[in-house]
Amino acid sequence: MIWGIFKRDMCHATRNVIAVIVSMGLVVVPALYAWFNIAASWDPYGNTKALKVAVANNDKGYKSDLIPVRVNVGETIISTLHANDQLDWQFVKSDKAIDGVKSGEYYAAIVIPKGFSADMMTLFSPDIKHAQLKYYLNEKINPIAPHITDQGATTVVNTIDKTFAKTIAQVGLDLASSILHYSQSPQMAEYMRNLNGNLTTTADTLSGASQQVTSYSQLLGSANDIVDSTGKLLASATKAGKQAQNALKQGKSGATSLTSAGANVTSSVNTALDQVSGAFDQVAAKVNKAFDAIGKGSDTAASQLATLSEQISSGESLYDTYITSLNHMRESVEQLPDSDSAKQALLEAIDREITLLEAAKGDSQKLAQQLKDASTQVTQDTAAAESSRKEILNRITSAKQSISNVRDDYATNVKPKIDALASTVSTLISQTDSMITQLSGTADGLDDVTGDVGTNVTSIRSTLGAIAKKLDSSAATVKELITKLETDGNAGDGNSDGGDGDNDADSGESDELRALATANASTLSTLISAPVALHRVSVYPIANYGSAMAPFYTILSIWVGAIILCAMLKVTISDREKAHVLGLGDTLPRIAGPSGPGNASRWGLRLDHEYFGRYAIFALLALLQGTLVCLGDTYFLGVQANHALQFLAVGWLAALVFSNIVYTLTVSFGDIGKAVAVVLLVMQVAGSGGTFPIETLPKFFQMLYPFLPFPHAIDAMHAAMAGSYGNEYLLDMVYLALFLIPSLLLGLMLRKPVIRLNNWVSRNLESTKVM
Repeated sequence: MIWGIFKRDMCHATRNVIAVIVSMGLVVVPALYAWFNIAASWDPYGNTKALKVAVANNDKGYKSDLIPVRVNVGETIISTLHANDQLDWQFVKSDKAIDGVKSGEYYAAIVIPKGFSADMMTLFSPDIKHAQLKYYLNEKINPIAPHITDQGATTVVNTIDKTFAKTIAQVGLDLASSILHYSQSPQMAEYMRNLNGNLTTTADTLSGASQQVTSYSQLLGSANDIVDSTGKLLASATKAGKQAQNALKQGKSGATSLTSAGANVTSSVNTALDQVSGAFDQVAAKVNKAFDAIGKGSDTAASQLATLSEQISSGESLYDTYITSLNHMRESVEQLPDSDSAKQALLEAIDREITLLEAAKGDSQKLAQQLKDASTQVTQDTAAAESSRKEILNRITSAKQSISNVRDDYATNVKPKIDALASTVSTLISQTDSMITQLSGTADGLDDVTGDVGTNVTSIRSTLGAIAKKLDSSAATVKELITKLETDGNAGDGNSDGGDGDNDADSGESDELRALATANASTLSTLISAPVALHRVSVYPIANYGSAMAPFYTILSIWVGAIILCAMLKVTISDREKAHVLGLGDTLPRIAGPSGPGNASRWGLRLDHEYFGRYAIFALLALLQGTLVCLGDTYFLGVQANHALQFLAVGWLAALVFSNIVYTLTVSFGDIGKAVAVVLLVMQVAGSGGTFPIETLPKFFQMLYPFLPFPHAIDAMHAAMAGSYGNEYLLDMVYLALFLIPSLLLGLMLRKPVIRLNNWVSRNLESTKVM
């Protein structure tokens, strides 16, 4: 029965020329659909030379004050793009570029701003600014063009990055090469000899300076001890001066009360002389302190010495008063009668005392003059100050000795004879008290100075110690530099000892630097600008984009061919055809009932016979469609097919499965089934993974993916083209064949319940006179 139906269908399909042409068209049209799409997609990214992309360069360039090398990245970009044929680059002004994108003349535009080079060079400054290109894109012209031009813009950015890195690296290598060549010149050798000599002198100077600073620190330490002792001595002298003042007051009171008797005058005179001697001790201490202060400031020391000179000078009146008193006493003694045995002895004692006082006065005057001279000298010649100190101290000692002589002579010779002169002694005591007061004030002032000096000396010593350490460290560093330069020089001259590991290492480093500098700077800079090269290893390589897209368009065309078959051929068998197949003439007996599927089953033409009998011609034409499109892909377009027979087998299986699915839908649901076949086509175009990876599609399509025939057919065809991993090809073929099960189940068993429903729908649609 099936063969009888197929044989009559073949006779009808080849009965006349029109039928043959239509049959041929049914086979050829799907192939044309696939071939046009595959050919159009053969190398879309290789035919972008006609896409116009404008480039406008406004870059003003950059020139560093440190390295006078002018950098203009914009010009480099333009030069590079002139040699690039990836896109149709149009080099225009920025205004025209932007307007051209808006009008559609250009698909995109790249504008290089004025400060582009300057922004890129901020890489070497603390304030880094990201350089930016302005990229204008017209996205409404074509959905794919923006992606292609984006790739072109990415190429420009990558070119800029590599060019910039290459330029910087090349400048650095050229500089290093120039330095190396200069370092091997005679001028450099002479310079290095002079440098070593200067560095040696500098190191010696630093070492000497360190020693001087250390000695000065030690000297200040000793001076600090002297200052401390002087401070203590001044404190003691001040205390003694106050005690002397109290004693003088008491002595003066006693002398006044005993003027008439003069009994205690001698005691007061002795006390006064002792205080004068003590005052000279204080003066000596102040002198030492003043000279010690010279290191802190010569002006302060000079002022102190001048003050001491004035105080000593003002004390000279004390001697004059004392001498005058003695002269008055002598005049009074001379008035004594010659018979007085004590007269001559007293006169001699008074004369001797006057002589001693004049000598002491002379010593004081000399002392005052020396102090005055010293105050002037310390501001002019600090080096001679120490000699002046010694002379002044010797003079103070001499003055003290003169006072001691006066006191001794007074106590021994004059004391018994001048008790009556208490009033004169009282005057002397008053004057001596004034001098002590002045000296005490000076001592207090100098005590403040010693306190400050002690504190400052300690701080200065600490600073000098740190300076000495820094100087020693600097000297050591300079010496190490000298040694390193000499070692490098010997290594460079090839005179280093072969057994010296350090020199060998330095020589090796020099050789490496020399090899680096003498190498091709352009090659090295290119390596530095792109240190990582991408070595692409293709797994299951595909020859071109057309071959990669061939499975999708081939499988799609086979499904379209199945829809065309159902649109052009009848899926039901007329009663006349059934009668001829059964040998009943031109019509079925009346008892067959209304025309429709299964109405001839009582004569042996079952529903499955009708299904497979009519499907046979569908299957034949579908196989021809699959064969033509696959052979055309392989031999007409040149699509890659490493396993041509497997490739053809996928086309055959897909043709049978797709034609059966569409045929079953049409047989079962009529025109509605054809609409369902179209819906399935649309769903599989979007969710088959033939264009975009299934992982990039929405979740719905990812879930639907395993239940559609397209993905398995496309994967099987990919495996046939490029190679199969394990049983990948066989598994996909099995998965594809499994779709025949639900299709046959619907066409043979589930079809019966829907036959009446389908007839009712058909009658209603026909009653509209439109559908």
